[in-house]
Amino acid sequence: MDTWQTPYDDQPYERPARRSALLAWLIRIPLLGATAIIMLFLLAALYLALHQLQFSQLIYPGVSAFGTDLSGMTPQQAAAALAARFTYGENAVFTFRDGERFWQKTAAELGVNYDPQKTVEAAYQIGRSGNLLDNLRAQGEAWLNGASVQPIVVFDQSQAAVLLNQIAAEINRPVQDATLVLHGTQVITTASQVGRQVDVDATLGLLRQVILSLTTGAEIPIVIRESQPTIQDVEEAAALVRAALSSPIQLYLPVAKEGDPGPWQASPEFIGGLLNIQRVEQGDGTARYTVSANAEPLRAFLTELAPQLRIEARNARFVFNEATRELAAIQDSVEGRELDIAASLKVFEDAIFRTENRRVPLTFIQVVPPANSRATAAELGITEKVVEATTFFYGSSADRRTNIQIAAQRFHGLVIAPGETFSFNNYVGDISPETGFETGLVIYGDRTIEGVGGGVCQVSTTIFQAAFFGAYPIVERYAHGYRVGYYESGTAIANGQRYSAGVGMDATVYSPIIDFKFRNDTPYHILIASNFVPSKQSLTITFYSTSSGRIVEKTGPRLTNVVPHGKPKYTESASVRPGETRQIDYAVDGVDARVWRTIRTLDGQILAKDEEFYSHYLPWSAQFLVAPGYAPKR
Repeated sequence: MDTWQTPYDDQPYERPARRSALLAWLIRIPLLGATAIIMLFLLAALYLALHQLQFSQLIYPGVSAFGTDLSGMTPQQAAAALAARFTYGENAVFTFRDGERFWQKTAAELGVNYDPQKTVEAAYQIGRSGNLLDNLRAQGEAWLNGASVQPIVVFDQSQAAVLLNQIAAEINRPVQDATLVLHGTQVITTASQVGRQVDVDATLGLLRQVILSLTTGAEIPIVIRESQPTIQDVEEAAALVRAALSSPIQLYLPVAKEGDPGPWQASPEFIGGLLNIQRVEQGDGTARYTVSANAEPLRAFLTELAPQLRIEARNARFVFNEATRELAAIQDSVEGRELDIAASLKVFEDAIFRTENRRVPLTFIQVVPPANSRATAAELGITEKVVEATTFFYGSSADRRTNIQIAAQRFHGLVIAPGETFSFNNYVGDISPETGFETGLVIYGDRTIEGVGGGVCQVSTTIFQAAFFGAYPIVERYAHGYRVGYYESGTAIANGQRYSAGVGMDATVYSPIIDFKFRNDTPYHILIASNFVPSKQSLTITFYSTSSGRIVEKTGPRLTNVVPHGKPKYTESASVRPGETRQIDYAVDGVDARVWRTIRTLDGQILAKDEEFYSHYLPWSAQFLVAPGYAPKR
C-alpha cells in the first residue's frame, strides 16, 4: 500500500487585504525611540500570544489543500471541506487495453483512496512542528505567502491486483502444440495456440506511475507475456497421412501365369496400422511430427503367399544322340521364381505415400535352371553312356504294363545336377487315375490287392540297379515285403562290365513315406533315358554323363533265414467268372538277403568297400482270385 501527498494544487489562496495595509504602515513609520520600540515589541508579543491562543485549536491562516482555504478551521471542519473537494476516486477512470478488448475501472475500484485524517493533520501541523522561532517563522510564511498541503492519497495495490487478475482470467490462455492423431482412418489435427499470460506485476507498475501523478482518463496497456508453441504446424505430416489413406494399394503379379492367384488389396484400415506418427525434438526448442511406414505386418501375409507363387526351376529334358554326342531338347526348361519378400515390402513401403499409381508389383527372384533349353552336352558334361540297366516284366497284366510305361516316361530326359540327390517320389509325381495310372494288383501288407499304380516299383527298381552299378551313392532304399521275380532277372552294363541283378536288388516306393534316393557325386550332369519295350517286356534305364572311371564289384546275394511259404490264399473278385480261378501271385519262401558293393578306380584304388544292402523278405503264399461266393476245395 502506497501513501503520498499529491501536488494537486500548488497555487496559494487569496490573502485578506488588511495584511497588505498593515505591512505598508509598518514600513512607513519613522524610527521611534527606544521606549516606543519596547512598547512596540510588547504589543507584538501580546498580539502573538493572543494569536496563538486564538488558533490553538484551529488551522493557522494561509494553509490550504486542494485549493481550499483551511484558515481558522478546526480539523473536523477541514476534513469535511476537503472530503467534498476530493472526488478523484470516483471521477478518475482508467482503461486497460489488450488489442481491441478493453476494461474500464475507477481509481476507487483500483484501491486509490484519499486519507482526510492524515491530510488535515498535515495542515494542522504547519506552524506547530518545531521550536517557537521555527513555528513563528512557519506561521508567518503561511500568513504572508500561503502554505499548500499536499493531500495524502492511499493506493492499495492488492485491490488493484485482484481486479487485474480477474481481467487476466479472461485473457490468459495456455500454450498448445499443434497435434496430429490417427483414429482408424480418420486424420484428426488441432491447430497450435500461442500462450498468453498477463504480467500482473508489470501492469501494476504502469498503473502506479499514472496514479502517482493523479492523472485521469489514462489508458494503460496490459502487459502480456506470450509463449510460442513447440509444434506450430502439422499440416505437412497430416498431408502424408491423408495420402497414405487416400485409397487401397493393390498388389499384383507383374507376369501372371495361368492359375496364379491375385491381385490383392491392402485396405486403408490396414495401411493405417502400418503408419508411425512420431514427435521429434529438433534441438532448438521446437519439434515436429514425422510420418513413416513399417510394412513388416505385411510380411506374414507374403510369407504365407510365397509357396503359392513359387515356381520350381525345371531343367529342360533331352535325348542324347550317341552318334553326334549332342543333346536335343524334348521339353523346354522352365525358369523358377521365388517371391522376394524383402524387396516386395520395400516397394510396398515406397508406394504408401503416393496419391497416384497405387499399384505395386510383387518382386521375384528369377531362377534359371542350369540345364536350360540352350545348354549343350559339353556344358553339362553329358558325353557318353555310363550305365544301362534292364529289368523284365514277363507275365504282367495290361494295367501293370500301362503303369510301368507311364511311370518310366516321367523320368525320360531327366537331368540330375552335380551334387543333387535324386528322389524318385519327387519326379514320379501324383499316382492316381487322374494322372493316367490304372488300378491293378499291388502288394499291401501280406497280401496282393487291387490298387492304383501297380508296376511303378518296376521303374524304381530299374533306376536303383542303374545307380547301384553306376557306382553312385545310394541315399535311401527299401526292399519289397516279399521277393518279386520281375526284379531278380535284371541285367546291367557299366564301364564295359556286365552284371546280373539277382535276389536283393529291388527298391520299393510308396509316396510320400517310402522313397528311393541316390546322389550324383560327380562333377557332371546325369541324363536319364527310359526305354519301354513292350515286345521284349523290358524296361531299360540309361544314364548318360561322363565316366568317372569307377568299377563296381558286386558280392552276393547271401541268403539266410529261409522261411517256407504258406498255403494258397483266395480273394473274391467281381472280375472273375463263377468257376474260374485266376492266379495273381506265386508262392515264394521268406528269406534274408545280403548284397555287398565295393567301388574301385580303374587303377585299383578302393573308394568304398563292402557296402551292405540288406533285404528281409516275408514268406509269400500263392494268390488266387475267385468269383464271389466260390469256396475252393481244401
